[in-house]
Amino acid sequence: MPAAALDGRILVTGGAGLIGSAVIWFLNRQQRDDILVADALDQSDKWKNLAALSFFDYMEGSELRSRLLAPGDSLGRISAVFHLGACSDTRERDSAYLLENNYAFTRDLARWCLERNVRLVYASSAATYGDGLRGFSDSAPLHTLRPLNAYGYSKHLMDQHAYRQGWLDRLVGVKYFNVYGPNEQHKGDMRSVVSKAFEQINRSGRVGLFRSYRSDYAHGEQRRDFLYVKEAAEITVKLATSEAAGLYNVGSGQTNTWNDLARAVFAAMERTLQVDYIDMPEQLRDRYQYHTQAQLGRLHQVGLDYRRYSLAEGVLDYVRNYLLLEARLGDEA
Repeated sequence: MPAAALDGRILVTGGAGLIGSAVIWFLNRQQRDDILVADALDQSDKWKNLAALSFFDYMEGSELRSRLLAPGDSLGRISAVFHLGACSDTRERDSAYLLENNYAFTRDLARWCLERNVRLVYASSAATYGDGLRGFSDSAPLHTLRPLNAYGYSKHLMDQHAYRQGWLDRLVGVKYFNVYGPNEQHKGDMRSVVSKAFEQINRSGRVGLFRSYRSDYAHGEQRRDFLYVKEAAEITVKLATSEAAGLYNVGSGQTNTWNDLARAVFAAMERTLQVDYIDMPEQLRDRYQYHTQAQLGRLHQVGLDYRRYSLAEGVLDYVRNYLLLEARLGDEA
């Protein structure tokens, strides 16, 4: 499809979240503040992620949902939607809640966008790939994928619905891999290991990593595709203004071990490496991914073939400019 021009207001759902607030931060750096933010702020400190950002209005996600289902266009002229709001807890067991929040909401928003020719980029997830034994190709037939948890399935269901409805030639679904960076404090135990390791090292000088329960992986040698949130945000916005359509992996295209990540955090903090290998909770052992690595061929085809941060560079920026300073995106001098 032709490249889109973001010549009207921009709606960012999940705008107070990790990737959502980074997208707003990136748009602000592009001199854009005509942004409508939707989220569910509840009683957390997530609102702090918005404090240093510029946008013209905010609404709760429940209000947005009711406006989508109402007649007329009460949201005004919207040129693009970044739908990044969802329940992202991979341990959530309430499947009905996940399907309503992650699937049905996205389905209704997609229909609203398509009826009005509004550019939509929505968050899918690398969790749709399951254990990875079938690979990590964003060109793989969707019926071959087997997510390991209800969260992954809720995202997969939307991808399947978009495919069956013929929507994938008009919108973009983004399969994010392991995104880390500033503005994730509100995520609690679902924060990245970078954030949790920083706290552990400050407290005890040591960090705990899960033991391996497979003979082909040594402790701490489980591998992930880590992506710094600043790069994730830039790619997300540029997908909206490109000719992209369909499902796209968004990751680094590289793989690093948890030991690599621990070394990067200790180095950024100028501390001596001290790692303890700890037992993995039993309920995670049969749903744990030992290797993820985004295949980025489709992303490269639409001209997004650059790399801003290595793992060490991303961790260094995160630790030195945000975690140590207790800062958030937008607080930069």
